[in-house]
Amino acid sequence: SLLVNAAGQPRKEKVKLPSSLQGRQPNSIPNKKIEDPVAGKVNTSSLATRQHLSGFHLIPPRVTLGVLKEGCTYAATVILKNVGVNFSRFRVKQPPPHTGLRVMYTPGPVAGLQVELEIEIFAMVIGGEDSGGLEEISHDIEILTETETLLLPVRANIL
Repeated sequence: SLLVNAAGQPRKEKVKLPSSLQGRQPNSIPNKKIEDPVAGKVNTSSLATRQHLSGFHLIPPRVTLGVLKEGCTYAATVILKNVGVNFSRFRVKQPPPHTGLRVMYTPGPVAGLQVELEIEIFAMVIGGEDSGGLEEISHDIEILTETETLLLPVRANIL
């Protein structure tokens, strides 16, 4: 119940619903939907009564690379999965060069499938002066889709 806790006592604070139950994904910004007359739509009787399903899921939803050695290149793979019934397009806004990050992928429509995004980082210290031997890299990679902008947080520490 939303009114009482597990012990049966009245709740002191409001229950915060997860974003998945609120109808949106975590780390995403909804776009204003523009109706595209040439977009591929599935019109079957089994889907006629269903709510319009569209969007992408990131697996995993964030990338944590841990401690990296300066001067080396590291990579991680993220899967962008189309969970909608229509084919959808996306593009990745490349991070600025000073972050050392680069995203490699094959552009094009994702029709009920998934696409692998290769996140590559060249570990480099930007500060120049001694920063205690450890520098933290933190950047949100923007993935622009037709319905929303997904944010993929990438975190690393450079030794």
